[in-house]
Amino acid sequence: MVRRLRTANGRWFPDYNTIVISDRLRARDQRLVLAHEIGHGVLLHADERPKYEKQADQFAARNLIDPEELADLYEWCPDERRISAELGVTTALFRAFVLSQAA
Repeated sequence: MVRRLRTANGRWFPDYNTIVISDRLRARDQRLVLAHEIGHGVLLHADERPKYEKQADQFAARNLIDPEELADLYEWCPDERRISAELGVTTALFRAFVLSQAA
């Protein structure tokens, strides 16, 4: 659901099995926040611990980034900002993907 949020871009409410996304975000950013919040739901996070935020970012990154497309982009240009832009993700999600692949 999309609603006005004052302090966050999105929130997972486990008691209600509901995700709320800020109405102030552009469609691209709503997609990224939604993937992150779905990660919280799938991983059954009950609060906002830093380790849960990292796990939700890695979940979102694994579901938004195609490894084959990433490999093709690395051949084209090794710059993470340009690759992130081409993939339609933030550099933070790009880094989360790289970290999740190294683990």
